[in-house]
Amino acid sequence: MFERLDTINNFIWGHLAFVLILALGGYFSWKSRFFQIRKTGKILRSFFSFFREKTTDERGIHPLKAFFAAIGGCIGIGNVVGICTAVEIGGPGALFWTWIGGLCGMLIQYAEAYLGLKYRIQNRQHNYDGGPMYFLPLAYKTKWVAPFFCLLFCTYGVDVFMFNVMATSLSINWEINFHVVVAFLLIATIGISLGGIKRVGAICSAVIPFFILLFLSMTLWVLYQYASELPALFRSILIGAFTKQAAVGAFTGSTVGLAISMGLSRGAYSGDIGIGYNAIIYAESQSQEKSRLASLTIIGIFLDTFIISTASILIILVTGTWNSGLDVSLMVQESLALHFPYMNLFMPLFFFLLGYTTILAYFVVGVKCAKFLSP
Repeated sequence: MFERLDTINNFIWGHLAFVLILALGGYFSWKSRFFQIRKTGKILRSFFSFFREKTTDERGIHPLKAFFAAIGGCIGIGNVVGICTAVEIGGPGALFWTWIGGLCGMLIQYAEAYLGLKYRIQNRQHNYDGGPMYFLPLAYKTKWVAPFFCLLFCTYGVDVFMFNVMATSLSINWEINFHVVVAFLLIATIGISLGGIKRVGAICSAVIPFFILLFLSMTLWVLYQYASELPALFRSILIGAFTKQAAVGAFTGSTVGLAISMGLSRGAYSGDIGIGYNAIIYAESQSQEKSRLASLTIIGIFLDTFIISTASILIILVTGTWNSGLDVSLMVQESLALHFPYMNLFMPLFFFLLGYTTILAYFVVGVKCAKFLSP
């Protein structure tokens, strides 16, 4: 059963999904004259202007709470574990295609959020409901599309794998009983989730900036230690993106197609590109400026792909842990451990911060989809 699902997954990501991401994202970029690059200054000004806006009595939550709730689900364990499989299998060149996927994915997510805001509806809780289950039926003119999407997201919203990674990491590294950790995480997740996206946004707005600053400071220090090797590293990334790579160490070699497939698929998974999650989150914002608010998704992808994921991949490439035969879950930890002590104690904290915000965000969105199915 699981082998068949894995085969289907590999076929989709190996032949279909990355083509769709490139084609759709490339089309949006071309038609908008590369809005995500051309309007960078305007997007940043819009982001910082939201800090001056106060929460009102209007329907919805503050735009920044929606933003942090969205990137809380986006920036997760996949940025320090899952993304590393891109270069472990596809070689250094996969990072280049991760960047291309992120660049294309920016406008795909922008479109999701914009449609979520445009077709949202008011609910009885003085809030908004929106997302693919509201705008997809308008495009396909069928009744089954919305329930089918919600059913899939109800399943996707319960991230058992990430929950298990967090519980196992805390239990083993901090020597705490596994069942105690599971009970604590369940209570913490359900308790916070009862407050909806507003409470999740408040938690994420405290946790995510702290993690980004701490993790980025540590990775920049590691890269500084290898500054003389960075030019050669970036050359290998560019060369590997367009040429076949030979086996090195535990790395078995890769083709250009494999580098493209792994780079785009891991980048799309890390950035939540094309799944409709952001549309549901941003639809709850009190802001009526659809384009201005949707442009925040571009900052989210930039932080996720071009900052956190890139930092993770660069340190495992420059330290050589990517082809050392280490388990992918230990690559970033070992790279940091070369320059920082007690990483076996700090990494579970990183996993907790990243995993907890992701689980919260997805669980809340899953609950909203369940309510759509059974109002």
